[in-house]
Amino acid sequence: MSDIRSSVLVWLALLVLLAVSAAGSFVFTGTLNLLVSFGTATLKALLIFWFYMHLKEEDGLNRIFAIGAIVWLVLLLTLPAVDQLTR
Repeated sequence: MSDIRSSVLVWLALLVLLAVSAAGSFVFTGTLNLLVSFGTATLKALLIFWFYMHLKEEDGLNRIFAIGAIVWLVLLLTLPAVDQLTR
């Protein structure tokens, strides 16, 4: 029963974050919009990884590989952005 309850709470949290993300695109401008968008996207991704991909039930090695994949993705997205900003 607690599994269903936690799934519903995570789903509600994702809906709230979706509303914050959508409202932030209309309310905030400039750098603040970027920070709100990335912040909500990060929280949504963490909730999905932790609960729906069952990382909370996995052992340490699977968590390390998941963190490594996230670090690799951030690295692959950051390097072209830094290159573009320095030109």
